[in-house]
Amino acid sequence: MSSLPVRGSTGCQESPLLGIDEHKRKRMLSNRESARRSRMRKQQRFDDLISQAAELKNQNSQIEMQINLLTQRYGEVESENAVLRAQLTELTERLQSLNSVLRFLEEFSGMAMDIPEIPDQLLKPWQLPRPAQPISATADMLQF
Repeated sequence: MSSLPVRGSTGCQESPLLGIDEHKRKRMLSNRESARRSRMRKQQRFDDLISQAAELKNQNSQIEMQINLLTQRYGEVESENAVLRAQLTELTERLQSLNSVLRFLEEFSGMAMDIPEIPDQLLKPWQLPRPAQPISATADMLQF
């Protein structure tokens, strides 16, 4: 049998049982309220994560656009550099040819001519002087 007293007809025995029932009822209400608050916190965390995921997707697409633009710009600059290298080669060859003609004229005419030397940087453009310090880049440079 149960250890709780059974309700009887006397008022003495009903008071403790009513207190226990009231305590159970209050405890149940408290538990329900606690569970409701817990569900609300969980829903809020979920909503925050959904919002954060949307923001990260937005940032990701912006970064992807920047990468695409920079890749396109890199291709343009690379193409421009190829044209400039070709022009440099052509102009260097022309200068060498003109210097040869000047040396020939100087040798056969006997006139002293000031024939400039072609700098090594023009003959070997891949050895152009570069800054001693590395060029640093920051994320702010990528802002459009």
